[in-house]
Amino acid sequence: MEEKDFLRENLKRLEELSQKLNIRLKNEALFLQALTHRSFIGDNPDWPYGDNERLEFLGDAVLGAIISHLLYDRFGRNYREGDLSKMRAWLVNEERLARIAQKLELEKLILLGTGEERGKGRKKPSILASAFEALIAAIYLDQGYDKAFQVVKALFSRILPQAEKGLLADHKTLLQEFTQALFKKTPKYILVKETGPEHAKKFFIEVKLEDETLASGKGPSKKAAEQAAAKKALKILEEKYGKHTRKN
Repeated sequence: MEEKDFLRENLKRLEELSQKLNIRLKNEALFLQALTHRSFIGDNPDWPYGDNERLEFLGDAVLGAIISHLLYDRFGRNYREGDLSKMRAWLVNEERLARIAQKLELEKLILLGTGEERGKGRKKPSILASAFEALIAAIYLDQGYDKAFQVVKALFSRILPQAEKGLLADHKTLLQEFTQALFKKTPKYILVKETGPEHAKKFFIEVKLEDETLASGKGPSKKAAEQAAAKKALKILEEKYGKHTRKN
């Protein structure tokens, strides 16, 4: 496909995306940049729009501010700052952002280099989540904060009410609080091994208290495997010592 045809096709897809988001694009170049992975630049050094890494940096901050505002409005009277922070982390974690990106079909718009294409980069949560954050930055720069706020509010409308799950899902924090209260010690997480191809890795983690292995867990990322190990360790300790009561 010639460059002009390639660009025309991407602009057509951008127009379809803008309709989903209920916005009218002013600076199309911003959105082309937001959907350009750095691997594409490696293969196409003359691409005039640059990659999305700086937009991702800005989008992370803009998204965090908007989600914080939404959480404050909905839960601010009932929860302390620490709990609101955990809810925000639950809402904007990589997996959740990747799911929203998939609903917007960003995988069809992201520009990838040959290596990432072969490695099924369009399905990688990290690439999808980064593109989504860059997209939020592009909306913010192109449309202003109010429009970015409206877009984020609409996209998170279904999962925002579930944000309290973030208080229950952080098994690592709960385990650390438990071991500190019981033993005045902090658990450590050791990567035992990783298996599988680059696009479908599995990580195996052990959680230890000094030299004693409490439990092990596995998952598609180190963080997920650590949470799985912490969850098992919590269950073992609670069966032995009773439920841990959190201090407010």
